[in-house]
Amino acid sequence: MSATAPTLSVGQWREHNDAYLSTALDWLRLRLAAAAPAPHGVEERQVHEAHVRLLEAERTFPPPALLLLSEALGLSRFEQDVVLLCCAMELDTRTGALCAAAQDDPRKPVPTFALAMAVLEDPEWSALSPTGSLRAWRLVDVDARSGEPLVLRALRADERVVHFVKGLNVLDERLSVLLRPLDHSPEPLPPSQEAVVDAVAASAADGTGALLQLVGSNRASRVSLASRVATRLGLLLHELPVAALPLGLADAGDLARLWRREARLLPLALLVTADDGDLTAVQVTAVRRLAEEADSPVLLGLAQVCGDLADVSVVHDAATPTKAEQRALWRGALGEDGSDAAAGLATELDLDATEIERVARSARAGGDGDLAVAARARGMSLYRPHLDALAQRLRPAATWADIVLPAEPLRLLRTMAHEARHRGVVYDDWGWRQRSPRGLGISALFTGESGTGKTMAAEVLAGDLGLDLYRIDLSGVVSKYIGETEKNLRRLFDAAEHGGVILFFDEADALFGRRSEVRDSHDRYANIEVNYLLQRMESYHGLAVLATNLRSALDPAFTRRLRFIVPFVLPGPPERERIWAAAFPPQVPTDGLDPRRLARLDLSGALIHSIALHAAFFAATQGRAVAMEHVLDAARLELRKADRSTNEVEAV
Repeated sequence: MSATAPTLSVGQWREHNDAYLSTALDWLRLRLAAAAPAPHGVEERQVHEAHVRLLEAERTFPPPALLLLSEALGLSRFEQDVVLLCCAMELDTRTGALCAAAQDDPRKPVPTFALAMAVLEDPEWSALSPTGSLRAWRLVDVDARSGEPLVLRALRADERVVHFVKGLNVLDERLSVLLRPLDHSPEPLPPSQEAVVDAVAASAADGTGALLQLVGSNRASRVSLASRVATRLGLLLHELPVAALPLGLADAGDLARLWRREARLLPLALLVTADDGDLTAVQVTAVRRLAEEADSPVLLGLAQVCGDLADVSVVHDAATPTKAEQRALWRGALGEDGSDAAAGLATELDLDATEIERVARSARAGGDGDLAVAARARGMSLYRPHLDALAQRLRPAATWADIVLPAEPLRLLRTMAHEARHRGVVYDDWGWRQRSPRGLGISALFTGESGTGKTMAAEVLAGDLGLDLYRIDLSGVVSKYIGETEKNLRRLFDAAEHGGVILFFDEADALFGRRSEVRDSHDRYANIEVNYLLQRMESYHGLAVLATNLRSALDPAFTRRLRFIVPFVLPGPPERERIWAAAFPPQVPTDGLDPRRLARLDLSGALIHSIALHAAFFAATQGRAVAMEHVLDAARLELRKADRSTNEVEAV
């Protein structure tokens, strides 16, 4: 029990509580026996002496559970005795027969309000009211099936209350199936988060908001802050997923009252989590009811503010630790073996302290090579489930040696890689992040005809930087329902920002197209999507690559938000010769191939790759090495497919 004296063990306190219950039940049995038409020799003196012993037992320390219940829920003496009467049915098998005798009705071996008012002292009619403590707190259940008058209906103690009175203080089963206890957080958080904890704890203590919104894109940070706040307030934190909230108003009210009772009986705090989007109207109503009913803090963890709850809530930012703090956390978690990589990990990943500790522990336990490399891989994998649902993961295979580009595009790509690699120095060591939180991402537009190497260039960057590459799947992002596209994009950007990946928007004009003049609601909502992308691209701190064949189709406002614009053009003869020279893997047997002659064909790099693959199959079918005739046959096939003349093949 929460109020157990520190000098008693749990076992000793329960013995003390059982002794009190024995005295209380003795008194109750005498009261019931004395009220029967045939009192079986029970005298008023015996009842009085039993009452004196009960009052003496109530003055002992520590208080027994029934008195703790009465104090916590504000019960009158009559209501306390009604609870004892109902619990006696579960604790003493003789109670039923005594109830039947006291009511002079063998069909009534149960407590009723009529019996309680006839037998117990200082009866109160208000105790029958639905707003009275007995029914409002769900201490007793009234049998509504009998159809009898209210005072004659059977009463039954709530199971949770019986356990409490017996000395077992455990969470109500109806709540335990919905709630998940969260770990106690005795350790201080990084200073930036401890400042938020101070503010949230102050809001909870002074009652400025019935509901405390913790808003941030990182779920682990929201949970860490909530756990630390609960620890600061001396409470046990339980999580309630918003999806588990009841849909009906009556059920929402029952949940709110149950939680309020539990918070009185246990030192509890509640964290309602909504990780996958905005709250529905029904969920808003249920959360509001919880906040209005609860006496203990109700925290709401969200990715973005819920404006519908503004009148009953206070909003606090639940951000991840600062980059400087993340560096220190990585150094502490990895030790000397990985301290040199701390700055890079803090730059590439945006994780909470608990995530950093978990990733480092997993990497160390794996024992598979370089600790920093293992930590990076495990850190990026944390957010893969979120990304895989909305984008396609590409495995980078190309390197700088594989890509053939003119000097200027190649220089721009290498500059992108250098800036990505040294973001930590410029943004954090040199104070750029403190000057402005916007525009810290690295975004680029790859523009040019199909097959000129845009996707390969993205692969080269990802491979060079050791990052995952995700190509956006429009079918998983774009929705016909209003507002859903923006929600999907928000989840995508948030996961990418924390997980250390490159987002690759292929055919970017489909998402980043020009805003149009508003003629109807469809135009307005299409423009809203573009406006959201404009804002999100500016605030995005990760790496994003947009690729398009139609640069003119993109909204001009995106140009200012792009750090790089890399033009991709069809390769000239020198570039085509280099591409042909590396077109076949080293294992492929070749015979007399002439890259200089093949370079006369005006082809893109993608077409050259397709022709080389077809030629390899032609040769394998004949059981021969790949020769010029196979390549030229494959070239004719590809040119016909592209609706181009094959005369240029004959000229080779």
